Amino acid sequence: MSTPQDPLRNAHDLTAREVPGASGAPAAVPSRPGESGDAQGPCSPGRPSLPYYEDRAPGRGTLPPRAWYAASDARRLGLGGEWRFRLSPTAGAEDDSFARPGHDASGWDRLSVPGHWVLQGHGAPAYTNTRYPFPVDPPRVPYENPTGDHLRHFGLPEDWPLGAGSGDTVLRFDGVESCARVWLNGTELGVFQGSRLPHEFAVGALLRPGGNVLAVRVHQWSAGSYLEDQDQWWLPGIFRDVTLLHRPPGAVDDFTVHASYDHRAGTGTLRVDCRTGGSGAGGGDGPISGPDGGAVPARITVPGLGLDLAAGESATVPVEPWTAETPRLYEAELAAPGERIALRVGFRTVAVEDGVLKVNGRRILFRGVNRHEFHPETGRAVDADTMRRDLLLMKRHNINAVRTSHYPPHPAFLDLCDELGLWVVDECDLETHGFADTGWRNNPVRDERWFPALLDRAARMVERDKNHPSVIIWSLGNECDTGPGLTAMAGWIRARDPGRPLHYEGDPSCADTDVYSRMYAPHAEVELIGRRAEEPLSDPELDARRRELPFVLCEYAHAMGNGPGGLTEYQRLFERYERCQGGFVWEWTDHGIARRAADGTPYFAYGGDFGEEVHDGNFVCDGLLFPDRTPSPGLAEYKKAVEPVRIEGDGEAGTVRVTNTHDFSGLSHLAFTWSYEADGAPVADGGLPVPPLAPGESAEVKLPEPPRFPAGGGGSGAGAGRDRDRPGAGELQWTVRAVLAADTAWAPKGHLVAWAQLPAG
Repeated sequence: MSTPQDPLRNAHDLTAREVPGASGAPAAVPSRPGESGDAQGPCSPGRPSLPYYEDRAPGRGTLPPRAWYAASDARRLGLGGEWRFRLSPTAGAEDDSFARPGHDASGWDRLSVPGHWVLQGHGAPAYTNTRYPFPVDPPRVPYENPTGDHLRHFGLPEDWPLGAGSGDTVLRFDGVESCARVWLNGTELGVFQGSRLPHEFAVGALLRPGGNVLAVRVHQWSAGSYLEDQDQWWLPGIFRDVTLLHRPPGAVDDFTVHASYDHRAGTGTLRVDCRTGGSGAGGGDGPISGPDGGAVPARITVPGLGLDLAAGESATVPVEPWTAETPRLYEAELAAPGERIALRVGFRTVAVEDGVLKVNGRRILFRGVNRHEFHPETGRAVDADTMRRDLLLMKRHNINAVRTSHYPPHPAFLDLCDELGLWVVDECDLETHGFADTGWRNNPVRDERWFPALLDRAARMVERDKNHPSVIIWSLGNECDTGPGLTAMAGWIRARDPGRPLHYEGDPSCADTDVYSRMYAPHAEVELIGRRAEEPLSDPELDARRRELPFVLCEYAHAMGNGPGGLTEYQRLFERYERCQGGFVWEWTDHGIARRAADGTPYFAYGGDFGEEVHDGNFVCDGLLFPDRTPSPGLAEYKKAVEPVRIEGDGEAGTVRVTNTHDFSGLSHLAFTWSYEADGAPVADGGLPVPPLAPGESAEVKLPEPPRFPAGGGGSGAGAGRDRDRPGAGELQWTVRAVLAADTAWAPKGHLVAWAQLPAG
C-alpha cells in the first residue's frame, strides 16, 4: 500500500494488496484496470461473458493516473473541433471497421468536440434525480444503448518529435460519458469508464508524421452508469478536452507538491516529490543519468522565496499562507532534464483538531454552494469563461466554498479556485442512489467485484487534483448508502494523502470519514449537533468518535422556486456553535437546456420536455442562478445572510456595532460608509471610521449627527422641506455599507460586501 513516505507509488500498483470484502474476507484488487474484470473485449472467447461496456472493471490499456498541470514547455496538440460522427441505436449495430485507416466517413455527420451528441441534434437528453432511466440489473444495460462513433483525422506539426530517442506521446481524454473504446491508426488502445475522470494512453509508437486517424466509440450506457446516478441530465459524448502530449526523454511523469504552513512560526515547508522518465505517464523509474553517469534530479525553484531545491529536498522559510480569503500563490518552476512545468504554490495546512476543522490553525466556516458543471447550450462541456464567470459570481456574493457535486470538475476550474480563493470539497465521481429503490440490494459499494472500479475512481481524482491548495477535503462520493467499497476507498486515500480530511454524508456512523455531514437537517437538529447532544448511535465507540468530529451541512437550503429559506437562522447557528462549520446550498445553478418554441420564443427545457418516459420533471431547476447565470432573488438573500461583516445597531441612538466574521482577514480591505435617507432618497452621506478588527472582534461606532430639514429646504423625497422631528417627516433611516477599498481579482473597488439599514426615527 502507498504510504506518505512513498508518495508516488502508483494508484494502480495494487498487486497483492487486499481490501475488506462484504463479508469481512479479503478481496484481491487488480494491478491494472480491467485485469480481473468480467470481460476483456467485446466478448471474451471460450466462456459466457459480458461485452466490455458491461464490464465492472474500470477499463484496460490506460496509463496510471497522474497530476494535471496547465503549463509546460513540452509540445501539446489539442484535438478538439469538428469530428465526423455516426449514431447507432444499439451497441452492436455496427462493427469496428470504421476505426481502420481509409474508412470512408464522408457521409457521416459533423460534431463539435468537446460536446454532447444529444445537444447537437442526435437523440435527446434525459433527466432523472435518483432513478436509473433503465432497468436495474447490474452490470447489464439495455440493448437499446445509443452508441456514437467518432472520427478525427489530424496531422502532426512538422517538428513533432517521433522515432527512437524522442520520448513518447500520450493521448489524454479529460471526460467521456460513459464508456469509450479507442483506436489510433487502426490499432486498439483500450477501453475506459469513469465519465468525469482523466484517462491516458501511450501512443508514440503509433503516430505517423503525416495523417493520423483517431477513432472513439462511445456508449451512452455502461456498467459505469450504475456509479453515476447523480441528479443531472444524462448527456453522452466526449465533453472535455482531447489532447496529445509529447513526453520528451527525462520529462516529468508525475509529481506531488507538499507545501505546509506552520501558523505558530509563520513559515512554510516545501518539498516536491517527482518522478521523471518521459516514457509515458507514470512510466519513469526515477531521475535519469547525466553525462557523468550521475543522477540528474528534477529541481523546484520559487524565485519569490529564493528557493532552489532538488526533488525530494525540503526547505522551511517565512511565507504568506494561502487561504480562501487571502489566496497567496507563489510562482514556481519544476525543471526536469526533459521538461519545465510552471507551477503556482500555495502554503496551507488542513487538520481536524479538538473536534474542529482548521486551516492554518484557525477554524473555518463554509459559506458554500454545490456546483454541477452545466451550461444551458453545451451541457457539461463548460468553457473557461463560464468557469471564471461562475467563480466571480460566487466571490461577489460572499460565497467562499464549493462542493464539486458529484464528481471532480474540469481541472481548469480548480486552477481558478486556487487563484481567486475558494475552499473546495472535491467529490469522487460516484453515486448509486437508484439502488435505494431496491432496498440497496446489489449496491456496488457492497460488492467486491466493483471494488477495482471504486478504487480507480478514487485514485484518478486524488492523483489529478492533489497539488491544488484550494482542495482541502476529499469526498468519497454521494448517496451510495454504506459498504466496504467505501471503506476501501477511504483507506487508499488516507494512505496516499494524509494531509486532507475525508467527507462522506451517506454513512451516519462516520466510520470512514473525518467530518460529520448531513443533508437538510432542520435548525433544531443543527443546534443539538452543535451542542454535541444529537441522537446517539447504537455503537458507543462510534458514537463517541462522531461527537468529536466537526459538522457540516453538505446540502441545505434547497434553492428551488422561491427558496432558499431559513438562511439567517442557519448562519447564526454556524456562528454560535464551534462544531457547526457551515454548509453548501443546493445548488448553484438551474440545469435548464436552452430551446426555442415553434414561434421562436426562447425557453429552458427540463425533464420530460424531450419525450422521456422516465424523468423527474423540473427538479433539475433548483439553483441560485437561472441557467443563463442570471442571479435569482435567492442568491441576493444568501449573500446577505453570509456576509463576512455583520453590521447592527440602533439608528435612533446613532450607534453601529460592526463584527468581523471573516476567518482570517481584518477589515483593512474594506471601506465603510453611511448614508442618511428620507423615504429612500439620500440626504447626506460620508465615510465611517471603523477601528481595526481581527476576526471575531466587534466594535461600536458612533454615527454622525443626523441632518435636520428646516422648512423650505434640504433633502429630497417626501421628507424634504420638513423638520425631521415633525410628524409626517417621512421614513428616515441610516444605511451603512462595507465596500471594497481597492480593486481585487474578483471585484472592483466599491463593490458592496455587507450592509445594514437602521431606522432613524
